[in-house]
Amino acid sequence: MVKRDREELIDTVPNKRLRKTLPDRLSALSDEIVLVLLSYLPINDLIRCEQLSRRLRTLASDSQLWKAAYYERFVRPRAARIPGLRDTSTSDRSLLYSSKLSKWLDDGYLVKCGGATNWKRQYRLRHNWSRGSCKRTETEIAPKPSIPPILVRLHDGVAVTADAAAGLRVWSMQGSQNLVATLTWEFVDNFKATPTALALDCSSTSTSGLRISVGFSNGSFGVYLLDRRKQSLACRYLHAPSSNGKLGQIACLSSYIVTLTEAQLLSVYRFPEPVEKASDQKTVGQPQLLCSLKSYTTWPPLSLILRRSSTGITTSIAYAMPTYTSGWSVGLQELQLSPDGAVLQSRLATAISYDSAPLGGSVHRISRPSPDPSSPMVHTPLFKSSASSAKPTSLSYTHPYLLAGHSDNTLTLYMVTSNTEQLIIGPGNLLCGHTASVSGAHIGDRGKAVSVSMDGHDLRVWELEGGIASGTGRRRVPWGEASVSVKSEASCEQDCRVPQKGSPGNDYMTSMEHRHAQEAVASNGWLSFDEEHVIVLGEKRQGQQALVVYNFA
Repeated sequence: MVKRDREELIDTVPNKRLRKTLPDRLSALSDEIVLVLLSYLPINDLIRCEQLSRRLRTLASDSQLWKAAYYERFVRPRAARIPGLRDTSTSDRSLLYSSKLSKWLDDGYLVKCGGATNWKRQYRLRHNWSRGSCKRTETEIAPKPSIPPILVRLHDGVAVTADAAAGLRVWSMQGSQNLVATLTWEFVDNFKATPTALALDCSSTSTSGLRISVGFSNGSFGVYLLDRRKQSLACRYLHAPSSNGKLGQIACLSSYIVTLTEAQLLSVYRFPEPVEKASDQKTVGQPQLLCSLKSYTTWPPLSLILRRSSTGITTSIAYAMPTYTSGWSVGLQELQLSPDGAVLQSRLATAISYDSAPLGGSVHRISRPSPDPSSPMVHTPLFKSSASSAKPTSLSYTHPYLLAGHSDNTLTLYMVTSNTEQLIIGPGNLLCGHTASVSGAHIGDRGKAVSVSMDGHDLRVWELEGGIASGTGRRRVPWGEASVSVKSEASCEQDCRVPQKGSPGNDYMTSMEHRHAQEAVASNGWLSFDEEHVIVLGEKRQGQQALVVYNFA
């Protein structure tokens, strides 16, 4: 075959059609006009615009765009559920986007920060919470189980652990989990004791210091201060040992500390001044014992909190209690203190239904205040509750939410009403969704709760505010649709693996068993969370203790 000349080949190739270029009218517009156009786009299209050009990437990432999107998706629906917030004269216009702090509810602190708030990051963070999307990491903190168990608390990206062997340690959750500061118990005047209770003061507005309170097995307690700038821990006060037994619970708020022994002895102390103001001194002054209460009807699990109220400081203890005919229920006791530390009143309330009665005590369903803490309460009739009758495995109380976890794969949510006239525990709402026994649950701010199963593999996020009280929310609860199952990136990749074609099934089962052996499982059901992280205290099959961190940022 005769080859064709190259010139002939060039002549036969068709000419390339020229594409018509449309005039670029978008580039001629000012940044202000483009921002107005971008404000009408859905979030998905706004993200796609960031990939078109450098200019659009900068404009589509504008903080004001994401601030308005954050308000429309996360703040406005919540404000619409609050009675009385909507202005009936202007209908929905009263809930339109605005920079007024009164319309941002609990998210007003983000508005106060001004330009320091990254609204796009905040939107992504809340979006990941709503979908349960996060990154899972593990940090080993002990080579073997500790007796008593390791104590862990989390606040503002800082995790604090306390145990007899390693002492008091502080871990940073930002980026890789790094050990920030440590303090061994031997360095504190040869103080020989085992830590049994741990609490953090989350009310402090200081960004450089964090107050830590630790209860010990000999009935004493200590107050420590974390200096975030210097990354150091210092002991500010050590209380003398007590013959009342070891402390099982401890709570702190400003200059107040509340302790609860395993014998159910409640003690309230007040320091002369907050510990943060005495940061340059070696110790603070001796605290004053304000009052002590002894209980004979409370059963574990317990939840002890301190909170501010209109009258001063309120101490609350939530507890489990057995009944004659309907299994278990929960109770709540409040102790109200004036700003000068005087005891104003003590009130009791329970969630016992009308067809049951408590063991070893009278029914205190609704309590009205009395001037004398020892005087009897005034009660009103009871009403039936749909709560689970199984014994609670965990209790978490953050006013006004009281959440109990049960061994029958369910949780029970109670709404607490506390005012100057009465203390009421509303009927329980059953929350379903777990596939295993619930070992731990924790309630945070804005009605968000996190629960974990006994095996540690089923972690769920609950939005309690407004979602349970409405009729639609109650219909969603029995089917497990009121919560979001947390699936980390690593877990999703591993759970979606399938056996290779032609490979024996036992190889796949062996790999799955190896993966589960490496992962940490819940040891004592403890968990906590803040704005960006969820931490579960886990134990591997080899006995190593680890902090399982779920990062939603």
